[in-house]
Amino acid sequence: MNYLDRDTFGMYKSHDEKGPDPSLMGADTLMGNDVYNHKEEDLGDIKEIMLDMRSGKIAYAVLSFGGFLGMGEKLFAVPWKALTLDTVNKRFILNVEKDRINDAPGFDKDAWPDMADLTWAAGVHSYYGTKPYYDPLA
Repeated sequence: MNYLDRDTFGMYKSHDEKGPDPSLMGADTLMGNDVYNHKEEDLGDIKEIMLDMRSGKIAYAVLSFGGFLGMGEKLFAVPWKALTLDTVNKRFILNVEKDRINDAPGFDKDAWPDMADLTWAAGVHSYYGTKPYYDPLA
């Protein structure tokens, strides 16, 4: 699914200078978007977007990968800066090999980590090679 399919308000229907476009998007339209890598491999889809309420920055996209019909799926917090919007194919690109996402720090839908824990966050950012969103130099 892509952001055009999830556009319940019609904000992307007729893009012009007055309405939103892919440089400013509604969070709800991004939920469920597919995530692929540079090899055209499906890495999952966005289940949630995590906002840092103190800074107002997007911290992570939570991806779902694996499993079948929601059973056995694993969730991954991916730093927002690791994702790129592919406006041609209407999906996100995460520059990670598919086998690497299998080994990424993930969690079960019933056991979310404390994403405000800076030690946990440093590990996630290190894994994806991004600077933490809370780093003033990022």
